[in-house]
Amino acid sequence: MNAAALDRFLASVEGRAFRLARYAVRDDDEALDIVQDSMMTLAGKYAHKAEHEWAPLFFRILHNRIRDWHRRASVRRRVFALFRPRAESGQELDPVQLAVDGPHVEPDHVNRMSAAARRLERCLTELPVRQREAFLLRAWEGLDVAQTAAAMGCSEGSVKTHYSRAVHRLREQLKDDWP
Repeated sequence: MNAAALDRFLASVEGRAFRLARYAVRDDDEALDIVQDSMMTLAGKYAHKAEHEWAPLFFRILHNRIRDWHRRASVRRRVFALFRPRAESGQELDPVQLAVDGPHVEPDHVNRMSAAARRLERCLTELPVRQREAFLLRAWEGLDVAQTAAAMGCSEGSVKTHYSRAVHRLREQLKDDWP
């Protein structure tokens, strides 16, 4: 195993993997945990594999962790629904009204964000999960069809279909931003 090569690979995918996870779970801390867990799994179990196999393996691990997170979140929502606060009348209280204000976004940060980038991000989160996975792995990660199929655990034909649908949908939604 070449530890330096593995370190370079993990450093090269860290930011992109974080964005993938953040789009999927919409929580920075959870996304960071998912990425770190995925990196540890790759390093611990698959470091002995050939370097060209790391990208599909890593993204497969990452997407499995994201799916696991969604499953656990679904169970948590069902369980905690039983314990939602209720008013004396028995009506459910709005949790947003009970929450303390969250961290405020710096105005400078908001101003630096372009409208097109915000719209692209929103459109990506609105894509169906498999289309988003195929698009991000193909367009942003640069994986070929076979590598994407391995990472997603599906056929190459499915990757092509998901990717094509994602591209067409994004083009339609973003035609004002990117002609």
